[in-house]
Amino acid sequence: MSDPETMTAAYVTRPGPADEIRIGRFHVPEPGSSEVLVKVRALAVNHVDTFVRSGAYRTRLPYPFVIGRDLVGTVIRAAPGFAPGDTVWCNSLGFDGRQGSFSDYAAVPADRLYHLPGGVDPENAAACLHTAATAHIGLFREAGLRIGETIVVTGAGGGVGTAAVQLAAATGARVVATARPDDFDWCRRCGADEVVDYHDPDVYGEIAGLAPGGVDVFWDNAGRHHLERTVPLLARGGRDPAPAGRTAQVRRSGPRGPARLRPR
Repeated sequence: MSDPETMTAAYVTRPGPADEIRIGRFHVPEPGSSEVLVKVRALAVNHVDTFVRSGAYRTRLPYPFVIGRDLVGTVIRAAPGFAPGDTVWCNSLGFDGRQGSFSDYAAVPADRLYHLPGGVDPENAAACLHTAATAHIGLFREAGLRIGETIVVTGAGGGVGTAAVQLAAATGARVVATARPDDFDWCRRCGADEVVDYHDPDVYGEIAGLAPGGVDVFWDNAGRHHLERTVPLLARGGRDPAPAGRTAQVRRSGPRGPARLRPR
């Protein structure tokens, strides 16, 4: 079967709101020597996509720019380490000069492409790979979570929070999650040992009571970073990885009012 010549893609010609997105026909990209041509099977939209498309996250973009970071697909042409028909995934397209994933075909840098294990549903993989990768990097590369430690995961009902609870529980850590009450059962099914209502005015006191020996890792998914409340909860050697979104702030309440330390 010969390679396709054209494809459909979602693209923008300048940064802006969602109504800047257009659908059009393009030539299928010709992969470079370090790229792999992939037929896209499943996609996901995440917050970073909206930041890049709107211009809030400044990065080098080629116009017309195909939007999107994540994909699961099938290799079309043989390349070192990849054979036609291999099921693969990527979650780092669509910024720093790379065209995105929202198209029928994508030329993916080989060093950013990974094999998907057999039996994994492509749609489920596309939906969770980005959030799970974020959680894995934070838990293990940054926080160094170990078996037997106690971790607090705030906002545990969300995407990254869910992945953090699942990975931490699979590691053998004791997981204390905070969530809204209608997510309690979900958090427990994901592996949380204890769940606290994050609307509780005494949520930090509740956590202290559940971890009398101290917390080894405090993972704040909400970007609130109330360090004057979380640091006293930490055990000796405890870690607070402090992941941050585009508008996240570190807050400290004091006699002169809340101080805000804005990331550069």
